[in-house]
Amino acid sequence: MSESAAAATDAPGGAATEALQGVLPSQALSEAIEAEWISSGDYRIRPEAIQPASIDLRLGDFAWALRCSFLPDVGSTVEEKIEGLAFQRIDLRDGAVLERDRPYLVPLIEELALPEDVRAKANPKSSTGRLDVFTRVLTDRHHRFDEIRPGYRGKLYLEVVPRSFAIQVKTGLSLNQLRMARGDVRIADEEIRRMQAEAPLVYLGSEALDESELALADGLFLSVDLSGPAERIVGYRAKKNSLPIDLSRIRAYRWTDFWDPVFPEAGERIVLEPEIFYLLLSAEGVCIPPGIAAEMMAYDPTAGELRTHYAGFFDPGFGYDPAGGRPGSRAALEVRARDVSFMVEHRQPVCKLALERTSAPAERLYGADLGSNYQGQVTMLSKHFEEQGAGGGGR
Repeated sequence: MSESAAAATDAPGGAATEALQGVLPSQALSEAIEAEWISSGDYRIRPEAIQPASIDLRLGDFAWALRCSFLPDVGSTVEEKIEGLAFQRIDLRDGAVLERDRPYLVPLIEELALPEDVRAKANPKSSTGRLDVFTRVLTDRHHRFDEIRPGYRGKLYLEVVPRSFAIQVKTGLSLNQLRMARGDVRIADEEIRRMQAEAPLVYLGSEALDESELALADGLFLSVDLSGPAERIVGYRAKKNSLPIDLSRIRAYRWTDFWDPVFPEAGERIVLEPEIFYLLLSAEGVCIPPGIAAEMMAYDPTAGELRTHYAGFFDPGFGYDPAGGRPGSRAALEVRARDVSFMVEHRQPVCKLALERTSAPAERLYGADLGSNYQGQVTMLSKHFEEQGAGGGGR
């Protein structure tokens, strides 16, 4: 690590460590790049890669096709562990198709040299999750996916498993994001209630929920919107055996070639077929102000029958309007039933949002000025498909 990085290990910009407890916001991430906590060799980290509370990570020049997934242990590096597991090396520089249900491992362009008191966490980008592309980061000598220990120095590797669709990717494409943090960042339930009373975080329709109406248990639960008449599209079900999706192409595909619409049954409910991927929408609108970051947690409400939300980070500014004119933005929910068919009803809690404090209010906010794709969304389809509204809001 350079002298400038060593001098900056207490905090970006030389601030006291105590003043920087929390998730690092955009301005601190810019300083962390300058301090070489995260670097990219001959590749420059572009300003647009810096999100309000995360940094986009990019695919490197090649991928290994694997016969199975794995985790390194404390005694091995990732590349030592793949000996005997990798059977093909695929060049990504001109683009390549990754097959469904095959695990691939891609060395990322970015590398880390974290201070001893800074940890990091990775999550798929929203568009990645909406396409049912399962991703997770591996690091050397560590036996947990996506969690990067404090002080880690070394390479990052991304496991990529396309589930519903084959995908075309190339070097430099971003499928996931990295968030850095110091100290205890989680916001307790009682503080969430207080924040809801002072500056609402959660809306139903155009009205803020009363703090007593929040469903809290070490995080904020959101429910699914299955309201409306029988002809209203409330979700989408992935088709099998579609053509590959080129992830570099935006608004390029007809959604009907890849998805079947989902309509509510009588009683405002749907039945999920096992091992089929669904996109649904939260009934609640969420507002993430500049001083908060959030993460959607995988939630298993039935001890195995249902998994919701594979994508994770909600950046400061999501659904936020300083003038108070927007009642939040609704969350896209990626859902898969396991083993057996499973019924889901309108306003059933299906996911949990963990709220985290940032070390300072983010200077860059999620929204139109940043080119964000899902502010104020009314459809849960990813940016790769032609515009398609999902109908009215929940109630």
